[in-house]
Amino acid sequence: MQAITNITRSESGFASGLRAGMSIAIGYMPVALTFGLLARTTGLTVFEAILMSMVVFAGAAQYITLSLLAIGTGAFEIIFTIFIVNIRHLLMSASINERVTEDTVWKKALYAFGITDETFTVAATKTGSLTTSYMFGICLISYASWVVFTGAGYMVGASLPSVIQQGMSVALYAMFVGLLVPSSKKSKKVVVLAGVAAIFNSLFSYFHMSTGWSIVFATLLSSILVEVVIGRKENV
Repeated sequence: MQAITNITRSESGFASGLRAGMSIAIGYMPVALTFGLLARTTGLTVFEAILMSMVVFAGAAQYITLSLLAIGTGAFEIIFTIFIVNIRHLLMSASINERVTEDTVWKKALYAFGITDETFTVAATKTGSLTTSYMFGICLISYASWVVFTGAGYMVGASLPSVIQQGMSVALYAMFVGLLVPSSKKSKKVVVLAGVAAIFNSLFSYFHMSTGWSIVFATLLSSILVEVVIGRKENV
């Protein structure tokens, strides 16, 4: 019995978490590099780009922030939009908390900060209970990869000719198209949601609402409307 307990602990320890998170760290490399490059073309300093990755640590949210900054959106609108985008992290953290062995609150807060879509998936699919040290291992290696390669991407961008740097701003919109198309193939709801949000945003812009608030209200209203309509159809 003692031997089984020791094996379980070793499989759930910090080193095991590092190994489990290695694939995430590798996957983050090109995405973080691209973010660092686009952060430079958006006008951020290397310190600001790295600080964003250190404090926010959320790929989609950071890309959205860059696009909002590029069009001159205010700070409050950006914060509110990112809150909406990242609200799913509350659910993911609550779900993981149910499986992780009991520990102090400050340790839970640390690994909760490191929960992303990818780290959540790896942790959620692991058989057996999870330990705090295992979660630290997954989150630390993923976090380190994201921050380091953000800086590397920024440095790479600095070596590119100014013409290419200016043209890279188009890549930001291409990135969102690349995220939307695969998701739309899997779910018709995504297509409807994107279409309704685009219509709302166009209407708000037509009535001279600021770009930031136009995006915020379009996101909220389209999400509520689509969920209500589709939810009713599913219940019929």
